[in-house]
Amino acid sequence: MPITEAKPGANITVSTGTLPKCDRQPPEKPPGSAGYHRFRKTIHVICVGIFFILPFAKLMRFDIPHQRFYFFGYELWISEFAIIFFSLMFLMFLVAAIAMLYGRVYCGYLCPQMIFSEASISLESKLTRTINKYVRWTPSARKLISKVLFYTIAASASVVLAFCFISYFVEPRDLFHRLLSLDIKTAGGIAGATTTLLTLLDFLFLRQRFCTTVCPYGYLQGMLGDGDTLIVQYRDERRECIECKKCVRVCHMGIDIRTSPYQIECIHCGECIDACADVLARLGKQTLIHYVWGEQGEELGTGTEPWYRKIGLRNGKRVVVLLIILFYAAGLFTALSMRSPVLVHIAPDRTTMYRVGPDGTVYNRFRVQVANRGREQAIAQFSIEDLPGTKFSGFENAVVVATGQTIQQEFEIAAPAAATLASGVNHFRLICTVGDRKNVFEETFITPMRESR
Repeated sequence: MPITEAKPGANITVSTGTLPKCDRQPPEKPPGSAGYHRFRKTIHVICVGIFFILPFAKLMRFDIPHQRFYFFGYELWISEFAIIFFSLMFLMFLVAAIAMLYGRVYCGYLCPQMIFSEASISLESKLTRTINKYVRWTPSARKLISKVLFYTIAASASVVLAFCFISYFVEPRDLFHRLLSLDIKTAGGIAGATTTLLTLLDFLFLRQRFCTTVCPYGYLQGMLGDGDTLIVQYRDERRECIECKKCVRVCHMGIDIRTSPYQIECIHCGECIDACADVLARLGKQTLIHYVWGEQGEELGTGTEPWYRKIGLRNGKRVVVLLIILFYAAGLFTALSMRSPVLVHIAPDRTTMYRVGPDGTVYNRFRVQVANRGREQAIAQFSIEDLPGTKFSGFENAVVVATGQTIQQEFEIAAPAAATLASGVNHFRLICTVGDRKNVFEETFITPMRESR
């Protein structure tokens, strides 16, 4: 159709009719297109809550000044170091087993260093954007305000986090009094001030550099993982990558996941999965980055594998590791449940073998120590078995011990001249009863030989 030019002054009529509707709809986001960022942040919030709750609720705290170890409702004393050691070893083995099954999930989801480093970076970024949006000053002035606000908040947060961390080793109320008095003389005060300074330096300068320069866990991961360990992998057999590099920009560690899934800096956080899913969803495509079970394995949550393989039990080695962890946990729980809340220790004093009174009564001296590790007052009652005619001398047969108290006392067992005891060594039993628990101590009572008596 020929085009004609409009003459000057001619009236031009514009049609106001509705345009034809376009049948093309925007592509929908593919189903199951990740969402690990929100899931990670939820886990981070839970972990921060646990970090603050554990020491104050005495669920896990190593009280160094009082030589106590609190472990999920149990109060262990330093004399029970074996149980304390195996409790800490269990936690270490648990982290190692998680690393073998699920890779660097601890680093990306549970590690306090990573959680607080990301929070520091996010806070600094949000403060900068807010100041630039609402403050109409020069760029240098806005930058200065952002830095001052960030440093102030970081310093306050460092004090709070250092206080919580030191509370794992010092009783919180005692530590709070030291904080109010600005104590930098005692070991607790010096440790708190040092931790505050290190935390502030970490917030301001170190951050994720700690993971790649100081933390040994990333290097150990290479030895713990195998061909079935959960990893984050880039798969693009059909070459659908559009080179937007959003996966690189969102990476907290500054790596390109497309290069290799085994980079030491990768913490398997899944942020790159979300980034790729978000971009390619607009084109109606699936993400090219996935959580997979090993470099040649299927994607997480897909396939027709049995349920136990979907949760990581993909070979016999993993089943054995799980069974060891379960047996270890069962043994530790049994040891904790069988421990007596009142610890009684009796030993003879053999600096003198025996003592003979003016009336011919023979005395043997013993030492007793009663420690109440429970939460209620305890009464320890003593009795003598298999030593006829004897009795306690200068000693009540009951000891009252308050919670957390340790009582040490000496006593004598007296055998009158009329007692029918053999000369020399006599074996007998000392019985200590606390509530419904009975402790039996095999002891010896020494008398003079018949020729010298």
